[in-house]
Amino acid sequence: MGNLFGRKRRSRVTEQDRAVLQLKQQRDKLRQYQKRLSLGLERERALARQLLRDGKKEKAMLLLKKKRYQEQLLDKTENQISNLERMVQDIEFTQIEMKVIEGLKIGNECLNKMHQVMSIEEVERIIGETQDAVEYQRQIDELLAGSLTEEDEDAILEELNAITQEQLELPEVPSEPLPEKIPEASPIKNRPKPELVAAS
Repeated sequence: MGNLFGRKRRSRVTEQDRAVLQLKQQRDKLRQYQKRLSLGLERERALARQLLRDGKKEKAMLLLKKKRYQEQLLDKTENQISNLERMVQDIEFTQIEMKVIEGLKIGNECLNKMHQVMSIEEVERIIGETQDAVEYQRQIDELLAGSLTEEDEDAILEELNAITQEQLELPEVPSEPLPEKIPEASPIKNRPKPELVAAS
């Protein structure tokens, strides 16, 4: 039903993921076995004490030998669990390294494409053209700045000083004496208005 168009869905689970899962399952089984052994050891130790109290030394000795063998199995189980955990960590770290390498590969391909677009010769040509344009502009600036002689410079300074002096000069003081009295009324104000004249 999920494959309406006949296309298979690709699983995201890799072989490495399956291997990690199996290793973790084995580790969990070993831990369960380890728990059972530990509980059995405690029971057998208690039973050995009881047998010694009951005076059954031979049976207690056999039970302690069995207990000793199981303790060795417990140590081996612990080593196997450590080995499985180390293997899981190694696989997971290798997966990370593979992703890093894949990223580096993609980055290298991208850089190579960019280098094909911009070759060293192209970059050198652009830098050369830029330096030529800067040098050309510098020469134009020098020509423009150097086209004025010292006499021209002096004339410009004199003109500048003259303009400055004109702005600072005050108006001349009149030589004639000022009138003492100011006339009171202006004759223009006393004239009759044109409308009134026409009405009379």
